[in-house]
Amino acid sequence: MKSPYIKEAEINRNFTTSLLVRSKEIREKKTGEPYLSLSLSDRSGEIEAKMWDNVAEVMDTFERDDFVKVKGLIQIYHNRPQLTIHKMRRLEDSEVDFADYFPAAARDPEEMWRELRGFISAMSDAHLRALVEAALDDPEIAARFRKAPAAKQIHHACLGGLLEHVLSLCQLCRFAAQHYQVDLDLLLAGAVLHDIGKIYELSYDRSFGYTAEGQLLGHMVIGLRIVADKLAGLPDFPPRLRTLVEHLIVSHHGRYEFGSPKLPQFPEALLFHYLDDMDSKMECMRSLVEHDRQVEGYFTGFNASLERMVLKKAKFMSAESNGQPSPPPVQVPENTPASPAPKLLPKDASHPLFAAPASEDS
Repeated sequence: MKSPYIKEAEINRNFTTSLLVRSKEIREKKTGEPYLSLSLSDRSGEIEAKMWDNVAEVMDTFERDDFVKVKGLIQIYHNRPQLTIHKMRRLEDSEVDFADYFPAAARDPEEMWRELRGFISAMSDAHLRALVEAALDDPEIAARFRKAPAAKQIHHACLGGLLEHVLSLCQLCRFAAQHYQVDLDLLLAGAVLHDIGKIYELSYDRSFGYTAEGQLLGHMVIGLRIVADKLAGLPDFPPRLRTLVEHLIVSHHGRYEFGSPKLPQFPEALLFHYLDDMDSKMECMRSLVEHDRQVEGYFTGFNASLERMVLKKAKFMSAESNGQPSPPPVQVPENTPASPAPKLLPKDASHPLFAAPASEDS
């Protein structure tokens, strides 16, 4: 296990550790000399980094997705920690433990997998249970399902994130189905199958990104392929029930402009869209607060996907109980025209607000 992690870094202290290069830019100083602008990460978080001196010696020795050992100073810049690198070198894969560099779900994937299989074995509709079990019994699908993130960077963006998201949805489906008196088995089938295409849409052997298949087809089309493949071995599966399952997959984004070719058109489809939307948003908000890098103040930085800042409630309430004065409110200039909202595309999430701007994914 490596040490220290990014979250353990102390301000105005030297920091020596190994990190994963998330992004790399070679820029130019006013003098014409190059400097490096990097985003570095480990499983605990991400940090911006700059290297100003002796850049020519190292700038061509590593690339994005390489591991590097760095020595430098942590300082605050624009209310966020920033690492000024004094020395760095590329590390070989054999020098690192990959588990130290990629975020992972809090729960053990095998434990979550057993719980998910328990939900499925309890399904009363024999046809739906057979379809879902056919998918989860596939060794390749099962292995990928345990490891895949649910999205590239917005919600449940960690190893095991897809499984964590699906299991959370199964729990929500159980409560919602009883409250609204709808078909629980159909909801559970939607929970397992709606994002199953992401096991092939996303790449997650190193940093998270999109496969060529994911860029060309997207997870809905890939998911329909998987369902069709498994239904080929279930000749007695009712054709109309198949249509309902397929509709759950293609409608779960909820709106045409966010990538759903069809709107939800029966109660379970509409309910599932909103459960998926809620679970993804809540995890996005939780993760945003947990990993926010703003040093001062009670709010996170602005999040384009949620279209807002988020209150760091624990810090806010702790300040009151400790008798600390509140910081001055953020001053918003009057009569300032609002900036146009970024164009969002449904590439990085399972609901409308979480589609990443095209520039982030290209």
